[in-house]
Amino acid sequence: MTCIPLPISVTPVPDELLSGWLSRLAASNHCEVADLLAHIGIDAKYAAALDFDLDMLAADRISVAARFDPAFVSSMTFAAMPEAEMRLTAQVPFQACTSCADGGLELRHWRRAWAFDCQICGARLLPKADRQNGAAVSEKLVDRARRGARILERVAVSGSARQLRRAMRAVTFAMGLKALCGDPFFALQSPRPNIRLFCLAAIASAQSRPLVKAALCSMDIDVYARVALLRAYDKEPRLLATVDQIAQRMRLRVGGSATSSQI
Repeated sequence: MTCIPLPISVTPVPDELLSGWLSRLAASNHCEVADLLAHIGIDAKYAAALDFDLDMLAADRISVAARFDPAFVSSMTFAAMPEAEMRLTAQVPFQACTSCADGGLELRHWRRAWAFDCQICGARLLPKADRQNGAAVSEKLVDRARRGARILERVAVSGSARQLRRAMRAVTFAMGLKALCGDPFFALQSPRPNIRLFCLAAIASAQSRPLVKAALCSMDIDVYARVALLRAYDKEPRLLATVDQIAQRMRLRVGGSATSSQI
């Protein structure tokens, strides 16, 4: 099939995602993305998958139609990634920048679970379902979540399995405290801002004496906290036992202090 160049081409912006660029390209040529893909011989049902699985034939056809180098077209996708990084990269858009998303722009880093602020304008990324309103949240929670996002990025880039387990253990614990079930990787991509922020903040909190903090939570007679502990440490019984021992010592210390004060 011979591809005919489109009448109008669109210059990609740095870090732009292929699917977003194709949407802008289609809009500039007054057609839908499905029509554009049909024009260049790509089945429209694979449109969403192009960001993660773009073969050379499709890249060549897009490059001819848009008058760009095939390698440049491929650079707008997510190349092969380690499993952990892949799980921390959303398959569908879940957040965006209110300032930069006008006109269909979508950037690659917006899909990352650790992305917190827009790399173009610096504004905080918001869930796509809530971009217009921006649900009111505590600034303290936002600041702590931002720190957690930076930590998560370092963990993802480093490829450290140990550090990733520690981060996801904190997320699992946070989910338990919120009475949530499911995959902790998905919780970091939640469209509900309070859930995502709480989970990212938990990663930041877990960097300093995580077992003591878990023990403090478990001291209260709270079913959700106990379930959260069991879920977070289900594959590490020795750590769970350590948490219980710390909690018991804390209870004895608190009980001893109360007795002394009464005397």
